[in-house]
Amino acid sequence: MRVFQIGAAGGVGRRLAGLLSERGDEVTGMHRSLAQADTIRASGATPVTGDLISDTVEELAGKLAGHDTVVFSAGAHGTGMDKTTLIDGQGLEKAAAAAEAAGVDRFVLVSVFPDALRGGEPSEGFEHYVKVKKSADVHLTRTGLDWLIVRPGTLLDGPGTGQVTAGPAVEYGDVPRDDVAAFIDAALHEPSLSRVIVELTSGDTPVGDAVARLAT
Repeated sequence: MRVFQIGAAGGVGRRLAGLLSERGDEVTGMHRSLAQADTIRASGATPVTGDLISDTVEELAGKLAGHDTVVFSAGAHGTGMDKTTLIDGQGLEKAAAAAEAAGVDRFVLVSVFPDALRGGEPSEGFEHYVKVKKSADVHLTRTGLDWLIVRPGTLLDGPGTGQVTAGPAVEYGDVPRDDVAAFIDAALHEPSLSRVIVELTSGDTPVGDAVARLAT
């Protein structure tokens, strides 16, 4: 499988690239900076320069051509509401259009759990982020792509357990980035898991079993 990652240098992205590379998949990771290129290369993926904000749909489609699937885990990561709109929102729309233009049907989006961080103080920036992410989800579901949306709970950097709770609606909780990457890795290799939204937290079901149950 040839996988194109947008957000490949991120916490989930680089873990996923490593898992895919280990199983023999060919992974391309898009980056903007030299430091990101080094991170992507270290994960086993091939770095390629690209920019969700400045690249046109046609330019992105040229990079995506020849791949089997796109995984979008890019985000503005608190750099401002304008960047959130441009990357998490319009960037997703641009990437989906590029995938359709390039004939890459499979598209996996790493989104956000609806209840994420709701215990903290509300802020305009966070509310904007949640709204943009929801609109991006809606946009993807209205495309002709073979989409899968994964909404993880609060992401943790600690080691994964290999066990999760996954379903169309689950109680809010934390989940290690390791386990999010493992879930997406398994989901990419289960083609019948298609056109569904999956909420994901830590749990007691092995990742492979969780994917298999959802696929049926």
